[in-house]
Amino acid sequence: MTKLIEIKNLRVHFDVDEGTAKAVDGVSFDIGENRVLGVIGESGCGKSVTAHSILRIVPSPPARMAGGQILFHPRSNGGVQAPPVDLLTLDPKGEDIRKIRGKEIGMIFQEPMTSFGPLHTIGDQIMETIITHDRTSKAEARTRTIELLRRVGIPNPEKRVDDYPHKFSGGMRQRAMIAMALSCSPRLLIADEPTTAIDVTVQAQILELLRELKEATGMAILLITHNLAVVSELADEIVVMYMGRVMERAPAEELFNNPLHPYTIGLLHSIPVLDGPVVRLEQIKGSVPSPCALPDGCVFHPRCDKCRQGVCDGQEVPELKEISPGHWVSCFPQPGGRGL
Repeated sequence: MTKLIEIKNLRVHFDVDEGTAKAVDGVSFDIGENRVLGVIGESGCGKSVTAHSILRIVPSPPARMAGGQILFHPRSNGGVQAPPVDLLTLDPKGEDIRKIRGKEIGMIFQEPMTSFGPLHTIGDQIMETIITHDRTSKAEARTRTIELLRRVGIPNPEKRVDDYPHKFSGGMRQRAMIAMALSCSPRLLIADEPTTAIDVTVQAQILELLRELKEATGMAILLITHNLAVVSELADEIVVMYMGRVMERAPAEELFNNPLHPYTIGLLHSIPVLDGPVVRLEQIKGSVPSPCALPDGCVFHPRCDKCRQGVCDGQEVPELKEISPGHWVSCFPQPGGRGL
């Protein structure tokens, strides 16, 4: 797998009145070219902060980059591969990150209504992105915008290009947001909860659209979601996060068929099954701790049925280890060292 993005021990902290909130606390994973990586977990686990850190759009203050690296591998130039760029070393408002943001890495935000300005047409906002990065004429940018809207399934794009955001339905705004994210042919598309604000029927259409675009363009996708059904439809590999840390990482099929971390198992057991007998859904006991007062040891141990006193709640934090090829888990081994 050719790596596109490598995230190494990323730490993002928020300095708030209650103390220091460790929103991202040592996250490591990579994204390969033409691959779909799904990141799942409960709300507040650090998924979106991790994604926003790649584009350097985390608000600072109160946020601060407390450590780590985000290595971005540029396009090869004449067959010569340039060394990776650590995005955390770039000025968030500087020219270097602006050349990457939107051009090399596009993003679909959670709520497209707040992502489009209400005072400008959909077309003008997409055209601005094209003109900024590709230095093209306004006429050519408009032609490309109409074609993008047609490509993402918006009917009558020659007319809708001049509509304002409030005239688009939720599903159409999401499609327009995808068109904007794709306007400069990015190598990586970050999709942050792309189906949260739309109904189930449109969800399926958006997922199918992302799949088709990925196959047509070869771009990689970082899919941020709390919906296991969504990630199972699209992802090649899945990262499970909890309280700013990676609990488990594995190929999608392996994770669903052989989950190893107690948190992953709890998430999968909370999904209703359509076929088979009707059973009461299991729930993960307890509640999510404050990010300003994370538990010692394994951050999940207060809610874990397999917690071992003196081990899981100690001072040592479990390392993310490769249990089998491509399957990584952050959990202490059972007595005798026989795995999880």
